[in-house]
Amino acid sequence: MPDVTNDNHLETDAPRREPDAHGQAALLLVESLIHDLVGRAVITVEEAIEIVEVAAEVKAEVAAELGDSPATMRHSLALLESISRSLRGDASDG
Repeated sequence: MPDVTNDNHLETDAPRREPDAHGQAALLLVESLIHDLVGRAVITVEEAIEIVEVAAEVKAEVAAELGDSPATMRHSLALLESISRSLRGDASDG
């Protein structure tokens, strides 16, 4: 919600927060590692999907403790679901 100033107009120039570059790089690295482990048959696609599902469950459980807003938690869970769908694609490729 925009801040209201005392000069009777809405303040709409709030800076937009960009995604965290470290977090993006870490997520991409982990997703790539999981796909590589599946590709090398170190773990199965089903095991990889289970890992992602457990991560989503933990995220949902600790989101409030971490101070995440509901929107942040939903975004995190959406990212994990995207990884899970990507892994399911590996299952259909094999």
